[in-house]
Amino acid sequence: VTSEVLDKIYKEYIGNAKNRAEVRDGLLDAVADPLFVLSAIEVARYHRDAGNPVYFYEFQHRPSQATGVVPEFVKADHTDEIAFVFGKPFLAGDV
Repeated sequence: VTSEVLDKIYKEYIGNAKNRAEVRDGLLDAVADPLFVLSAIEVARYHRDAGNPVYFYEFQHRPSQATGVVPEFVKADHTDEIAFVFGKPFLAGDV
């Protein structure tokens, strides 16, 4: 990775940070984007190119049951949207 690429990454994710929390959020995005977002976009494009309809979303609603369990800066974790999309029947029992 060249210093020019690193400079662009820094400017995109951390360059405008005004405090430590914004630096943390930028670093989390810098790690998550190549691991999750880019691969999800690639798969979505394969499905689109095969002629299938594709729906892409980012779920950020923080579930009430996350309070006291995950840090406040975490909006939504993987699979948190399932209860909102399909309803609470999938959360039956002591969850």
